[in-house]
Parts: sequence; C-alpha cells; structure tokens
Amino acid sequence: MSSTAQRAELQGQIWKIANDVRGSVDGWDFKQYVLGTLFYRFISENFANYIEGGDPDVNYAGLDDSIITDDIREDAIKSKGYFIYPSQLFCNIAMNANSNDSLNTDLKAIFDAIESSANGFPSEQDIKGLFADFDTTSNRLGNTVKEKNTCLAAVIRGVAGLDFGDFEDSHIDLFGDAYEFLISNYAANAGKSGGEFFTPQSVSKLIAKLAIHGQTTINKIYDPACGSGSLLLQAKKQFDAHIIEDGFFGQEINHTTYNLARMNMFLHNVNYDKFDIALGNTLLDPQYGDDKPFDAIVSNPPYSINWIGSDDPTLINDERFAPAGVLAPKSKADFAFVLHALSYLSSKGRAAIVCFPGIFYRGGAEQKIRKYLIDNNYVETVISLAPNLFYGTTIAVNILVLSKHKSDTKIQFIDASGEDFFKKETNNNVLTEEHIEQILQIFADKPEIPHVSALTEMEQVAGENYNLSVSSYVEAKDTREVIDITKLNEDIVGYVANIDRLRQEIDAIVAEIEGA
Repeated sequence: MSSTAQRAELQGQIWKIANDVRGSVDGWDFKQYVLGTLFYRFISENFANYIEGGDPDVNYAGLDDSIITDDIREDAIKSKGYFIYPSQLFCNIAMNANSNDSLNTDLKAIFDAIESSANGFPSEQDIKGLFADFDTTSNRLGNTVKEKNTCLAAVIRGVAGLDFGDFEDSHIDLFGDAYEFLISNYAANAGKSGGEFFTPQSVSKLIAKLAIHGQTTINKIYDPACGSGSLLLQAKKQFDAHIIEDGFFGQEINHTTYNLARMNMFLHNVNYDKFDIALGNTLLDPQYGDDKPFDAIVSNPPYSINWIGSDDPTLINDERFAPAGVLAPKSKADFAFVLHALSYLSSKGRAAIVCFPGIFYRGGAEQKIRKYLIDNNYVETVISLAPNLFYGTTIAVNILVLSKHKSDTKIQFIDASGEDFFKKETNNNVLTEEHIEQILQIFADKPEIPHVSALTEMEQVAGENYNLSVSSYVEAKDTREVIDITKLNEDIVGYVANIDRLRQEIDAIVAEIEGA
C-alpha cells in the first residue's frame, strides 16, 4: 500500500471512529483516546515481536501468563523498558472489547501494570505516567460504566481495524499523521492547547534539515520546547540511527504533550535509553545544562508568551541570558528561548528556531538582544515562510538559524513566502517536498536571487538598527500589472474621439426631434 493510500485509510478510519463516538466524547478529548489507543496497540505488537524474536512458531499472544518467569520479565524490562503479559496485549483486549462489561477498569489496570513494571529499573522515569491522559474511568467518556465501555470499545475496534501490517513497515508516520489529522479537524475547538503550538510535519522536516545540514555525525539533538516530539523525530528520519550518537533530548511544560512526546519516541522505535524527555519550565528550570553542548537544536517555542523576566533579578546572571546583558521582555519570552538554545549549542552545531516576526524589528530589549546575536556573528540565516502553514493561526512565521561556526560575516535572508514556495490546500497552506528542497538549496548555496534571497554584511544590518526582518533586505517582487503608458494614451485619445462622435449623433437626434 502506498503512503498516500495508507494516509487516506488512516484518516478515513479515524473519521469513522469519530462518528461512532460523536456526541459522547468532546472532539479535543477524543484526540487523547485515539492517540493513546494507537500507542497501546503499537507497544503491544512491538513487545510481542521482541519476545517472539522472529520465530514463526512462537505466538506470544497465545501464551498463558503463568509461563512468564521472573528472569524473562526482568530481561525484557532491561531491554524494552517495560513489560506486557500476553493477556494484557492489545489484540487480546480488542478481541472481546464489545462484550467486556469491565473494559474501562481492565484497561486502567493494564496501563497501571505496564507503567509500574518499570519501577526500580533505569527506564522508570521514561515509562511513568505514559497513560495519564488516557483516563478510562473519566466521565468524559460517559456517565455510566456501560457508556464508557461503549466509547472505549468503539475506539479500540477502530484502531484494531487499521491494517498496515507491522507498524515498523508502515510507509507513513502513523502517530504523526493521526495527530496532524486530529489537530486539523479539532484545532478550532482546541485553541492554544491545540493547533497553535503544533508544528506541521512539512515544517518540522524543513527545520530538522536546516539544523543538521552539512553534519555527518551529531552527538545529540535537543528541543527546549518539544511538544509532541515531532521536530526531534524528523531529525531521526534524516539520519541512520547510529549517526545521532547519544540520542534525543527535549523538555516540555505541558503535561499532555510531554506524555505524547514520550509515546512518540517509543512509536518510532527510539529505545528508552536513547531519549530523555523532561517535564518542566525550560526558561526557569532547565533540565539539560549538564548535557550540553548539542550539535543540533530544533524548536518551535510558544509565541510571545509571558514570563517572569526582570521580575526575577537573578535571571540576568543566568549563563544563558547574561552575555546579552538584557532579558527578553516580560510579555514576550521569544528571545529568552533563542538565548537558551544558543547557550546549549555546540561550536560545530546549528539551531533552527521558529520565531514570531515581531521580534526581528521591535526596539527595546529585543533590539539589544539582536545586537548581541549579530555583533557576535551567530545569525546565519533568517527565512520568512508563507502564512497559514500552522493550524489555528494564519501568522507568517520566520525561521532563525543560529550557528557558532560561520566562516564569514554575512547574514542570509530568504523570502520563502511567495507562491513558488507553498501549495494551497483547503484549510491551510503546505510545504511540499519540492518546496523544502528548494529552500534548503538556497540555504546551502547562499546565492543572491532577486526577490528571493540576499546576503548582507553584518555592518549593514547594524546600520539598520539591527533589524532582521527579511523584507528589509529582500525586495518584494512587484506583482502589479505593467502598464504601457504610450498605448494607454492612445486608447484614451480613441475613447475621447468616440465620446465626441456619440455626443454629435445624440445632438443631431435631439435637434431632429425638436424640429418635428
């Protein structure tokens, strides 16, 4: 089955599940149950495949729980990070879901058991709370146990109906595609908790490729506001697993998306010892200072959120912010994330960060931070993208590319907001593979293309009050119709002559009528 066909089947199946539970579960809550069930199915099949070891004569799902020894269990947890007994596998639960009167409590017990199986092992923190948002006893599913079970059975039945063979052999990113489809359909209801902070897969791919461009090996990759982990995993897709040597690191403040990020890692076969996702406030309680520097940093931090800023006078002494000599404004934390990323970046690496356009031209503290970045030659490229690429917002965002190993003092500006750089679809604009490669080629080759790209010396940018807006350096293409003045004058003379002739004819008709 092709990727297009797989994606269409996935979306159709999710829509069918939505119709089955419509009116019972709020659209945005529904997202959690679909994604959680996809995850439950995946880790069940992945774990069974691990136990079976490719032996066609072994059917783990058909075994009795009693044959599992402590040694088998312990070895599996050390390897996979968790344990699932045969009776707890998704396929066995799905088989009787419609007739199971205790489905909701059975699922809760299974999820609790999977999480607690890691207790006392190195994977404990990676597994703990993974199913926290998959609340099978919540009244959001229904007021009675029967209603809850009916909804859960519908979701399980729908996910069980997805026939893509092994998850590992799927041509698409099942979890990412499901998440994006759900976001696109429910973003209007979700507000800021939904589409605004979700990075579409095409934009994620561009950011990941920018961050890792030209690097044959990467020690580790980091996202300080990792959301569901899509940016980190896009980087994984660009490299063979062994080239990102020490794995994937991320921090996320939202508990729900923190859980999704950890699920996403498992879904992409990133073992628990190759990722470290932390829950917490990156700006005030950063978790990976001891793990820096990172050769690649990718991020789509929340736009212009409030933070404590200057209300905490100790922050100006923080090693991340002190070099700039000023803190990002309290009502606009954007540059706090930028400076955090720069501080964690290695001398050979790049950071690619989605930014709100306003930070590139406003005055005050933001101008002083731009001055620090420019005077120290950290700004490699600023890319202006098309509007309406993100769900829930029409903002035309920018990508800021930072580097600590530039070989010249020029700053590249790319205007990728024109119609040659995106495809219009029903609700949102999208970047195709061709658009991504086109932007990357310009980034890599650094050509000067009229109305598209410019290379500007640091001194010139300094002379523009450290303005980093792409439009200040790349002249917009004049799309107005070119008018031939000579021909226009000739046409006007002809129009006047016709008007004079018509007036004479009308005067003659009037005179004839009056004479009669």
